[in-house]
Amino acid sequence: MEADRARSDTRDWALARRARTRHLIELGGLVAKAGLVELTDDDRATMLGALLEVAGQLQGAGDDDPADLRARWRRAGLRAFATDREAAAAAGMTRLAGDETAEGNPV
Repeated sequence: MEADRARSDTRDWALARRARTRHLIELGGLVAKAGLVELTDDDRATMLGALLEVAGQLQGAGDDDPADLRARWRRAGLRAFATDREAAAAAGMTRLAGDETAEGNPV
């Protein structure tokens, strides 16, 4: 009984770890897809600084309304996903990683 529970706990932990790892890889893919790696010459400090600035803007530190920024950036992201989807379809490829709806479901 206790061994079964220990196995289940280990399995649950491993599944959660895999899900977190996949999520982090997908987020890294978005950084690459946005071109930040090339634009910053793969300078991690520059990328972090840019992301911190975006986070500050979403917290209201800039001149723009955070809700407006979020909506504008979401539209731009959806357009980029649509463009990638069209290019993949033209090349005969299937769904691209990270190409999901707001609910996290594949498009």
